[in-house]
Amino acid sequence: MNGHMTNELGWMLDEVLKVPAARHAILLSADGMLRAHSQGIRRDEAERQAAALSGLQSISRSTAEFCGHESSPWQQTLVEFVDGYVFLVAAGAGAYLAVSAGQDVDMEAVTYSMHKLVDRLGKELTTPPRQDSASGTA
Repeated sequence: MNGHMTNELGWMLDEVLKVPAARHAILLSADGMLRAHSQGIRRDEAERQAAALSGLQSISRSTAEFCGHESSPWQQTLVEFVDGYVFLVAAGAGAYLAVSAGQDVDMEAVTYSMHKLVDRLGKELTTPPRQDSASGTA
């Protein structure tokens, strides 16, 4: 685990939490590995949730036929609790973004914010880290 997970994208996930009543955000891979988490959730808790959310996505995807189209690609899962919600969306190839929120969250605002973040994450995840772009630095 040394150096494998530095949470360097965590600050981007904190952006989603600017939506009132949004609690935590997690970026996970399809196999349930934690890739990043917002600052309000402990690393070990985020890892546990990432594994569970991966299973949730897998189960959700397997219900596509119930929607009427077996090949319909999965886009989002929403789980409602008495005290709030968990939103889970696709975040590029083999990655998912999850956000938890209180019951009085503006669902449209959090979904919009998540999709904006997914666009930004897509660029981060597919762009190789740039070498120093300033010319003339030695």
